[in-house]
Amino acid sequence: MSVHDRPRMFKVLCPIEKKDGGGTFWMRIGTGFPNKDQSINLYLDALPINQKLQLREMDEEDLRRSEARRAERRSGSGGGGALRATGTDDLPF
Repeated sequence: MSVHDRPRMFKVLCPIEKKDGGGTFWMRIGTGFPNKDQSINLYLDALPINQKLQLREMDEEDLRRSEARRAERRSGSGGGGALRATGTDDLPF
């Protein structure tokens, strides 16, 4: 399924400055889904202590990663239930 064939989905990111001053790491902390009135519901797995969020529309690469994770879980090789920082990218809705 391509990005154009599915409902819009968003990833919620939090910028985290690297301690060595070498740039920014973007940690995914949630997912967003649009409503019929074009407002967006956000489902957060964490709250950023720096109070900064960025909302980005999911792209083809995000969709491929999500599908690969779902297939891995269906096949039973899902990694033993380890926690992931990006747990909302594969919500069923």
